[in-house]
Amino acid sequence: MLIVEDEPYLAEAIRDGLRLEAIAADIAGDGDTALELLGVNSYDIAVLDRDIPGPSGDEVAESIVASGTGLPILMLTAADRLDDKASGFGLGADDYLTKPFELKELVLRLRALDRRRAHNRPPVREIAGLRLDPFRREVYRNGRYVALTRKQFAVLEVLVAAEGGVVSAEELLERAWDENADPFTNAVRITVSALRKRLGEPWVIATVAGVGYRIDTADGRDRG
Repeated sequence: MLIVEDEPYLAEAIRDGLRLEAIAADIAGDGDTALELLGVNSYDIAVLDRDIPGPSGDEVAESIVASGTGLPILMLTAADRLDDKASGFGLGADDYLTKPFELKELVLRLRALDRRRAHNRPPVREIAGLRLDPFRREVYRNGRYVALTRKQFAVLEVLVAAEGGVVSAEELLERAWDENADPFTNAVRITVSALRKRLGEPWVIATVAGVGYRIDTADGRDRG
């Protein structure tokens, strides 16, 4: 999981306590680091302090919700008024724990969030040697783990869901970016090119000239 907390001693104490419960955690001491880690790693839960340097915990929460990953958020903060809690839940928090707190209670809440999420796990998809796990945000090709950025994963998820069908650049832009994306941008082409390289040869993403992209289910080679 990801712990976003700007008090280093508290963050390290939480991480060390979670390790004793067999829960692995990364630490981000500010909003920029949190967003960077969220962009390159898959987490089961995010524990957010609301008052942190850089983008606030609220802004990090909004980014998580906007990403569509379904990542559960537990807000861990000294703000204990009912209005504070209401605003936290309004931002998309799944749980709220005020400081000071007992580590045991935090662990119980984290396990409850994990169980709740497990009941709604999307299915693992497999095609052309690719194994994509939307829940854990993991991708394997022929048994080899492939590290992807959040955007690369989003593009691959759309292509895999099409099950070999062609997906236009416009559709990828709409589904993997957002409604504010520039329709004339070359972001799709650049992202697909980087994704191909991450997945390795033989190329598994085929270009259909003038139409779009698809997963090549025949022999894994790019024909475009």
